[in-house]
Amino acid sequence: MNDRKLIFLYPPEVEALSYPADCPFKTQRAGLTRQRLISFGLLGVEGRQEVAPREASLAALREFHTAAYLEELQRAAAGDLTVAGFRMGLGGPDTPVFKDMFAYGAWACGAALTAADLLLAGEADVAFNLLGGFHHAHAARAGGFCYLNDVVLACQRLAAAGKRVACLDVDAHHGDGTQAAFYHRNDVLTISLHESGRTLFPGGGFEDEIGAGPGRGYNVNVPLPADTYDEAFLLAFDGVVTPLLGAYEPDVLVLELGMDTLAGDPLTHLHLTNNVAAEIVKRVLRLRRPILVAGGGGYHVENTVRGWALAWRTFCGEGEEDDFSLGLGGVLLGSAEWAGGLRDRELVVTAERRRAVEPELRATMETVIKHVFRHHGLGTYSAVGCDPVRSG
Repeated sequence: MNDRKLIFLYPPEVEALSYPADCPFKTQRAGLTRQRLISFGLLGVEGRQEVAPREASLAALREFHTAAYLEELQRAAAGDLTVAGFRMGLGGPDTPVFKDMFAYGAWACGAALTAADLLLAGEADVAFNLLGGFHHAHAARAGGFCYLNDVVLACQRLAAAGKRVACLDVDAHHGDGTQAAFYHRNDVLTISLHESGRTLFPGGGFEDEIGAGPGRGYNVNVPLPADTYDEAFLLAFDGVVTPLLGAYEPDVLVLELGMDTLAGDPLTHLHLTNNVAAEIVKRVLRLRRPILVAGGGGYHVENTVRGWALAWRTFCGEGEEDDFSLGLGGVLLGSAEWAGGLRDRELVVTAERRRAVEPELRATMETVIKHVFRHHGLGTYSAVGCDPVRSG
């Protein structure tokens, strides 16, 4: 193990809270990941500690959400959905009304703010808030299983402390609520790699959405074609994300590490393995900056748990030789699907899939590079793996 300090934020109170049984979002994912890490000896040991966060107060939630919205959200959770609440997005197909909707969101936001405070105090190098990642929630509107936006609140807390914040979202869905919060700001660089809005909710996050006013060039979207696979995703990451983070030089990184990008997720159409999550972790660690990890999507529960556990293990600096589940037939994994440990099998990429994905992806990269890089002193370059050059 290295000397990197990891903190896992988890309040026992959330175990009594859940979304409706027929909702694809399962709150149990974080707790299952925690159990997996404990079973591997990767949590509850020196340098790999668990912290019980506080629940976010109304005052803390008002740092982003409007008072009127918070009032309607609490009223709906108590069983009284008003016309005003419905107009704020409550009670839709992907925003069901249920008694735990406010409480669970408040705990997720509290965990995010606790994580931000731990990073600011130097008490953690990496802080995991797998309860959170509710990037579709706007200041006064719910959307996509999201009611309170922990990602925005954490970024705001870090920026208010004078930090240059990079918010990197690799969830399959575009984080429209997070984008809206920082669209006119340049103290928070938002970068989102997600399945294209042409094939997935919420239908936005296109290349030309690059921020406005002082924030122009500081909102970056890389929409991915359906069926994007590991190699193609990493091409986009290395061609767009890596040079931008290098140029921006953030003081702290907020990483939404959704696992709905994985092949087999029931709600999305990407074709990644969790090996990409490990590669993302390796790349962001090169920044040598504090990192807050938010959970995000992931609707195949076992795949999500394994992906997050692999990411944690990679942050720990553990190698494949430390995979205690290797060859055990899924006994420790709680699954008989794959006996090879936390890492997924590599998936075969057909020539047909390459032809369907790569030309569109490269065109998208070229567009992003053309319109965004100049705002960061980077020259444009061909999206074929060449190193960018500083302009001027």
